[in-house]
Amino acid sequence: MPGAGSRGPSAGDGRLRLARLALVLLGWVSASTPSSSVPSSSTSPAAFLASGSAQPPLAERCPAACECSEAARTVKCVNRNLLEVPADLPPYVRNLFLTGNQMTVLPAGAFARQPPLADLEALNLSGNHMKEVCAGAFEHLPGLRRLDLSHNPLTNLSAFAFAGSNTSVSAPSPLEELILNHIVPPEDQRQNGSFEGMVAFESMVAAALRSGLALRGLLHLELASNHFLYLPRDLLAQLPSLKHLDLRNNSLVSLTYASFRNLTHLESLHLEDNALKVLHNSTLAEWQGLAHLRVFLDNNPWVCDCYMADMVAWLKETEVVPDKARLTCAFPEKMRNRGLLDLKSSDLDCDAILPQSLQTSYVFLGIVLALIGAIFLLVLYLNRKGIKKWMHNIRDACRDHMEGYHYRYEINADPRLTNLSSNSDV
Repeated sequence: MPGAGSRGPSAGDGRLRLARLALVLLGWVSASTPSSSVPSSSTSPAAFLASGSAQPPLAERCPAACECSEAARTVKCVNRNLLEVPADLPPYVRNLFLTGNQMTVLPAGAFARQPPLADLEALNLSGNHMKEVCAGAFEHLPGLRRLDLSHNPLTNLSAFAFAGSNTSVSAPSPLEELILNHIVPPEDQRQNGSFEGMVAFESMVAAALRSGLALRGLLHLELASNHFLYLPRDLLAQLPSLKHLDLRNNSLVSLTYASFRNLTHLESLHLEDNALKVLHNSTLAEWQGLAHLRVFLDNNPWVCDCYMADMVAWLKETEVVPDKARLTCAFPEKMRNRGLLDLKSSDLDCDAILPQSLQTSYVFLGIVLALIGAIFLLVLYLNRKGIKKWMHNIRDACRDHMEGYHYRYEINADPRLTNLSSNSDV
């Protein structure tokens, strides 16, 4: 029949399409399943499909609190209130963001995994309320190049935080970029009060940076917004490869104790927004000796007195300071906002230069001392009779004492009186 004949080819085509679809599904399942889990020929296609989709491969796993991208090799665990580093990080991760969590302590071996995270290059741990980083916290990360610990109130940064947990052997670190911006703890969390706590904090950071030879390959270091008053003497001693150093937005008043002589590769030094008043010749000479160095000094309260003369002369000749045209005087008042490059030697004198607040303090001190003196004179006046009588008594006592000495002197000087005195004694 024509009708039956016309349905025959359609049924055959349908069976052919189903067969092709089954082959495609079987091929997809076999491609996504490890070779050890391939079923035997007796297994049904439905069971085979179920066994292939039951457990995703290890390389595709992602921690429940994170977002993963295998194509970008990036894992983000942001603002998840994590208390520790996730244990099931995928081994393909190259860029790891663990920010905005509650990881107050980073223990030793925090990233030890099997298989190891050998490809991890960039690790961001900023803003985690972290207070303690233990020795060897970044062990088992042989490829780590960039580490960001910013915005964590670190009260205990181990001297071997960037080295191995074995303090007797300081293994070299692969780090090339270290960001430690705003890691100073609040004032109420510092040990031994405010000033002593700042000194202890600076020493703690310096110890971590100079631990053996661990950071000799470091190229980029950021220490901005940490309220540093002075740079510890050996802060940069073990960083010979450093190219970029960022110290902006601190409270540095002097660079007297800092030495840049061994930083022969240093290219940029950021000192903007500090409290520098003058730079001494020893620092200027060290900077001039570094061939590729560029120093940024904007927004510092420069004091334009006679001690500034050498620095002004150096600025006019050097090319080390790209922003030198923007440097202006902050004190004295008559020199405020004048450009350092516009100053002449006759403009720089050492008259008494005191801020207005300090002048007011001295005036107040003078008034207090004058008031104390007036009270003392008033007391003397009110007790003038007693003081006069006391003075007379002292005078009479002194006169009697002197008359006794005078009488003995006359006896010793006259032989007749001496013999008379001897006979009377007998």
